[in-house]
Formats: sequence, C-alpha cells, structure tokens
Amino acid sequence: MNNIVKDEVRIALDQLNFPIDDSACEKLTQYLQGMLLWNRAYNLTAITDPKEMIIKHLLDSLVLVPELRQRFQSAALIDVGTGAGLPGIPLSIVLPDFQFTLLDSATKRTRFIQQMKIEIGLPNVTVVTSRVQDYQPNERFDGVLSRAFASGNDMVKWSQHLLKEGGMLIAMKGKVIHSEWEDVTDFPIQEVVELRVPGLNEERHLILLSK
Repeated sequence: MNNIVKDEVRIALDQLNFPIDDSACEKLTQYLQGMLLWNRAYNLTAITDPKEMIIKHLLDSLVLVPELRQRFQSAALIDVGTGAGLPGIPLSIVLPDFQFTLLDSATKRTRFIQQMKIEIGLPNVTVVTSRVQDYQPNERFDGVLSRAFASGNDMVKWSQHLLKEGGMLIAMKGKVIHSEWEDVTDFPIQEVVELRVPGLNEERHLILLSK
C-alpha cells in the first residue's frame, strides 16, 4: 500500500501563503493515511496516489483558510456533501477556533469521518449522516460550505435553511459557469474569488453568496 510521508506533506504545506504548524501537519498526514487505509474497503476516493492526494485533497481544501479568516472571526460552518471529509477535516485541523459540522448521506463516509475525529482528536468537528435538505439543526450556521456538491441553484434550494440571518453560502468550484448562478435571486450579493492551489494546473474558484 502507498504511504503518506509527513515530510512530503510538510513540503507541500510550506507552499501555501500562510503558516501551518507541525502539530497540524502531523494530523493532516494522519488523516490522509487513514483515508488510504479505509479506501481499500470503502472506496472513499478515486485519488489514491499520495502526491495527488496531498495536492487535490489537502492543498485544494486549505487554500480556503485565508478567505475564511478574512470573513469570519470564528464561526460555525457546515460542510454539506463532505464525502470523505473534504474540505471540512483539513479546515478543522488548521482552524481549531472554528466549529465544523460535516454532513453526508452515506454511512460509510460518516463512519470514516467519525473514526478520524476520534483518532486525530478533533473536538471542533460534529458528524451528521443525512441528506442536506432533510437536516434540521437546533442552531443554524454562519456559513454553508460545499465542494463540487451540486449546481448553484440546487445548493441554494437545498441548504439555505441551514443559514443564520446574515450567513454566507460558500461554494468551491473549478471553472466559473456564470449561467449556473443567474437564477439564484435569493442571494443577490455574489462574489467570485480565484484560488491558486500549489502544484495544481487547474482552475479553482470560490463563489460567495449572501443576502
């Protein structure tokens, strides 16, 4: 089986434009190693090459950190359709003062996330097994995060009930398809941020929606 080497994770993290300490690097390495291990039985990810996993799972998630820090002091965020915990787990490791709820409808994925929460020690993570449109939390969230989860319209329709008044929808996308967002009239304030992922020669954007 392939292994995730902490030194390689450290080299990759050092390419980001903000510092990540050694404790977080250790946890991020442990998370990817856990994903590789569970993937043999549960098929959590199609990406199994360690170098690709570091770029397309870790760095692709962590480029959000400065954007979230800029917009929130600390916050309660929900990552909808989180899959194997992306971007929620990497973000929860690097942003320990934020609270993250990781939601997915597949039990095999949420079992893995729950195991990582225990193994790595992530007190700021809550795991929920549910379809996003069925989830009715006791308290609503400052932001709803999604990573290649659904079309713009569906994301808004399915998840806007999760937002606090004044909350923000945060969609991670590749290319920006403007027509995808034209009908999203409930959220007229739309901001598009270009993201640069070290080592990735693909477009990445953040779509930010608020009222």
